[in-house]
Amino acid sequence: MSFQDLKERNVGSQEYILMDIEEYPKTNWDKFKQVFDRGFSLELFKGLGITFKILRGVIFNNESHNTRYPIEKLPISPRYRAVHKLLALLESGTNRCIGCGLCEKICIANCIRMDTKIDEESRKEVLEYTINLGRCIFCGYCAEVCPELAIVHGDRYENASEQREHFVLKEDILTPFAELQQQLEYQGFGAVSPDADARIKKTPLEY
Repeated sequence: MSFQDLKERNVGSQEYILMDIEEYPKTNWDKFKQVFDRGFSLELFKGLGITFKILRGVIFNNESHNTRYPIEKLPISPRYRAVHKLLALLESGTNRCIGCGLCEKICIANCIRMDTKIDEESRKEVLEYTINLGRCIFCGYCAEVCPELAIVHGDRYENASEQREHFVLKEDILTPFAELQQQLEYQGFGAVSPDADARIKKTPLEY
């Protein structure tokens, strides 16, 4: 089999369309003629016709295919790893975080800092909980390792700022008390699946 037969061995079976490739212009006059022929050929007017057709639909029929950001925002997946959220207990309104520090230990970017104390009820209370979003790589390890599902990745992906100190705030990721009723349980990356209880198998009594 020759080299030409090797290149064209599948042309007949798959019905390829062979295009006539013109030679590249070598002189400036040839380049000018090529630009002139392509600029004033019917292909230019066909493209302009398609453009004006779409423009007419946008102006008169409101057929825009674009998202009018920031008024309109595209929905994101519930498992999208956006800015963190600290969830709270619906019964008492207190934070779910028990201050175990597992998220701080597992963080590979070393961007989580936590300060705790023992409150009057002998419960560990979190005084300071900060995440440096300027260093965070949004890996989701902190949400996976949290035993209380207190920290999850929310849906706020607009975290741009001009100052670095704006990235280290606890108040930004706390769930407001007024929004506790609308709080979605186990939302975000590292969440338990809805059918988790049904998938749990009973522990056998005998081994």
